[in-house]
Amino acid sequence: MEGKDNSAGRESKKWVEVILPLAVPKNYTYSVPGHLRDEAQPGCRVEVVFGKNKRYSGIVKDFCAQPGFETKDIVSIIDKDPVIYSQQLQLWQWMSEYYMCSEGEVMIAALPAHLKLSSESIIVFNEDYGEDFSSLSDDEFILVEALLIKKELRLSEVKKVAGVANVYPLLRRLVEKEVCYIFESLENTYKPKKENFVTLNPQYDSDDEMNKLMDSLGRAPKQLELLLAYLHYARTEGEVKQSDLLKKVGATSAQLKGLVDKNILIIDNRTVDRLPALPKINHLDFELNKTQQKALKEIQDSFKQKNISLLFGVTGSGKTLIYMHMISELIKRKKQILYLLPEITLTTQIIRRLQKSFGGNVAIYHSRFSSKERMEIWNKVKSGEVNVVVGARSALFLPFSNLELIIIDEEQDSSFKQSDPAPRYNARDAAIYYSTLFDAKVLMGSATPSIESYYNATRGKYGLIKLNERYGKAQLSDIRIVDMKAVASSAKQKSLLSPQLKAAIEDNLKNKKQVILFQNRRGYSPFLICGTCGYIPKCVNCDVSLTLHKSSNKLHCHYCGNVYSKLVQCPGCGSTNWVERNFGTEKIEEGLIEEFPNAKIARMDYDSVKGKYGHDQLIKRFEQHNIDILAGTQMVVKGLDFANVMLIGVTDADSLMSFSDFRVNERAFQMLEQVSGRAGRKSGVGEVLIQATRTDHPVLEMVKNHDYEAMYNSEIAKRNEFYYPPFSRLLKITFKHKKTEVVKDAARIFGELLSKNFQNFLGPAEPVISRIRNQYLQEIIMKLPPDRKKLEIQKQIIMNNIHLLQADRRFRSVVIIPDVDPA
Repeated sequence: MEGKDNSAGRESKKWVEVILPLAVPKNYTYSVPGHLRDEAQPGCRVEVVFGKNKRYSGIVKDFCAQPGFETKDIVSIIDKDPVIYSQQLQLWQWMSEYYMCSEGEVMIAALPAHLKLSSESIIVFNEDYGEDFSSLSDDEFILVEALLIKKELRLSEVKKVAGVANVYPLLRRLVEKEVCYIFESLENTYKPKKENFVTLNPQYDSDDEMNKLMDSLGRAPKQLELLLAYLHYARTEGEVKQSDLLKKVGATSAQLKGLVDKNILIIDNRTVDRLPALPKINHLDFELNKTQQKALKEIQDSFKQKNISLLFGVTGSGKTLIYMHMISELIKRKKQILYLLPEITLTTQIIRRLQKSFGGNVAIYHSRFSSKERMEIWNKVKSGEVNVVVGARSALFLPFSNLELIIIDEEQDSSFKQSDPAPRYNARDAAIYYSTLFDAKVLMGSATPSIESYYNATRGKYGLIKLNERYGKAQLSDIRIVDMKAVASSAKQKSLLSPQLKAAIEDNLKNKKQVILFQNRRGYSPFLICGTCGYIPKCVNCDVSLTLHKSSNKLHCHYCGNVYSKLVQCPGCGSTNWVERNFGTEKIEEGLIEEFPNAKIARMDYDSVKGKYGHDQLIKRFEQHNIDILAGTQMVVKGLDFANVMLIGVTDADSLMSFSDFRVNERAFQMLEQVSGRAGRKSGVGEVLIQATRTDHPVLEMVKNHDYEAMYNSEIAKRNEFYYPPFSRLLKITFKHKKTEVVKDAARIFGELLSKNFQNFLGPAEPVISRIRNQYLQEIIMKLPPDRKKLEIQKQIIMNNIHLLQADRRFRSVVIIPDVDPA
C-alpha cells in the first residue's frame, strides 16, 4: 500500500529550533502547523511536548530548514510578542558555548519563574471505556464518578477527591484498565496584582449635591463617618485604597458596600505595581570636583577609541558620583543603563542615592525579590519604562532593547562568578560580550582592579583612567600592623582583640565615632577539638569540620546546611574537654559586649541578615548612629559609605593569606585595601588596625603603603612564570560520585584521555574538601591558551572526551562539571 502524499501539508509548515528549559545537550526541532506559522517568531514561548507526554514552555531560537526526520508539532504559541529579543538569544548561545553548558541551562537561569510555565498533570475520562464499572474498587469508582461529572481533573483535585496524598498507585491502576488517560497541561502562574480603589461618584462633585448627600445620611451615622473619612483621605492622599480606608476608619466591608449600593462611592479594581513607584526625575544635587571632572573627560575621550574602560580610583575617590553624571546624561537621551554590583548587600546605599537623583527611572533587580516582583521589573525593562537597572549578576539577563552603558562596580569581586548551578558564568566577562551586541560602552570601576583587568588596561585593550585622591577633604587611612605573637606571649590567655585595638575602640567611642570590625568567618567557633584525644566533629555528608553557632548552640555544616546538636561527650574517648579553635563573628560580638558593655553592638553576616530588607534595615540603623560597633564578614567592607566611621579593625588577617590558591595574595590585598577604605571617608584620616601573626608577609607591607602597583608587579611576574591567567585560561573539571573508587577511576581514565592532546594540566587529585553532600570529588585543572580560536577547538576536544567517558557504562552516573575561569 502506497503512503499518502503529504507534500502539501509539509509545505504549509515551518520548522523552528526550540530551547527547552532542560539540561539537554542540544536544542530540538519542532514543526509549526500551518494555522500557527504566521504567529511563530524568535523569542516567543511555545508549548511543546518532549518525551512521551511531558509539556514544556520552550523559547523559539530561530527558524530552520526542514530536517530529514519526523518532528512533533508545537502545541500552541504562548506569546503574541517575543518575551526576549535577539540580543538575549545571542547572549544565551555565547554563554552556552563559552561556559560549556546547554542553552537550556542558561534559559533556566535567565528567565523569571513565571515565564517558565509549570506543567501539571490532567486526568481525563476515556469515553471509549463504556459504563460498566463493576470491576473497579471503591476508591477507583469514587474518582471515576468525579471524572464523569467534570470530564477532567487536575492532579491537585484528584488528591482532594481521593483523600490521600499519594494518588499515583490509584491513577496507575485506572490507566492500566484504560478508564482514563493522563496528559500534561501548562499553567501560567503569574497574574498582575489588583487593588480596589474607592472613588466618589462625580454626581456629588458640587457643594450643593454634597450637602444634600450629607443630610440624607443623617440616619446612617456609620456610613456618614465612612464618607467623611473618605473625603479627608482623598484630599490628603489623592488615591484611596479600599483596604487602607477600612483599616484607618475601623469600618467593615458591609458599611462600605452600603455606600456603594447607594451609588455614592464607586469601587474601581485596578492593576497596581508590587513595588512602590516613584516619580521620574533627573536631578543631581552635587558637583564633581576638578579631579573627577578630569576623570569624566578622560572616560568620554577613551570611549571614542575603545568600548571598554577601567576606572581605577582609590577608595572614597567618588567613582559613584562619576557614574551618576554619566547616567544622568543617558537618561536625557532615553537610553538604558545596567549598573552591576557583585552582591545584593551593596545595592542598599547605591539604590537610595540613585533614587534620590533619578526617582522612578531606576529599578533594582536581585534574587531577594519575589518571583512576581521580578516579573514586573522584567516587563518594565522590556517595555523601556525603566532606564536604569541596579542589580547583582542575574540582572544581566533582563530584556534590554536600548542598552547604552554597562557599569560594573567592584569589578574584581569574585561574587560576579556563579559557582553552582550551570551556567557557571562570570557576570563581568559576560557583560563585556553582551555590550558588543548593542555596541554599548562598558565602564569597570575598582580601587583594587583584578590582575586580568589591569593587565588588559595597561596593554591598551581597555581604556585606563585613574583617580588617585579621595573626594573632598578625606585622606587615605593610616594603617598599623599589630603583632599578635607579642600580644599572646604577654597575655595570660589568647585574646581576640589586642590592647592596641581595644584602646583605639575606646578612644573612638569617647569621640562619638563608629567602629567596624572585620572577621572573615561567620559563626562562633570554626571548629571544636577534643582536648584529650584530638577528635574533631565533622559533617556526616561532607569531609569538613562543623562550625559552632552560639545563637542556636548547635554545630552547622556550611557546605550542605546540616545542623547537629552540640556534643557533650567526645565519641572517641568520652571526655568533655572540648577546646574551641579560632573564632567567628559571633565570638567577636560576644567579646565586644563583654569589653564595651555600654556600647551598642551589632553583627552583620549571613546568619544575622535575613529577609528581603534585613540588610537595608541594619545599614540604616548604622547610618543613624543607633549602632556604635559593627562586626561582620565581607558584607561590612564592600563598597559601603559611612561618614562617621574612623576606625576599622581586622581581627585575623592571617586567615586571608593562608589559602592554597594562586590568587591568594591578590585577594588578600584587595580585601584588606577595601576594608581600609571604609574609614575616614568624609574628613580627616581614618585609622586601620590589622591583627596578624605573620607580620613579615609582603602583602601587609603593600597594604600599609596602599601600593597596588607593587602587588600587581609581583603577581604578574609569577603568573607569567607559571602560566596562570591572564597568560592562560583555566578550566576546572570536577568529577562527582557517591563511591570513591568510581570517581577516582573516572578521573584517572579522563586524565589519560586528556594526555593524548594536552600536556598542561594538573591532577586528577582530591580537592581540599573531598566529599560534599555524600558525593566524593576529584578535580583536574587545565591551563588553556587565551587565543579564542584555539580555546574553542580545545574545549570541543574536552567535551568529546567527556561524552566518550560517559559512554562507558561504569561512568554513566558520574557527574562531570566543566567550570571555565573558576573563581
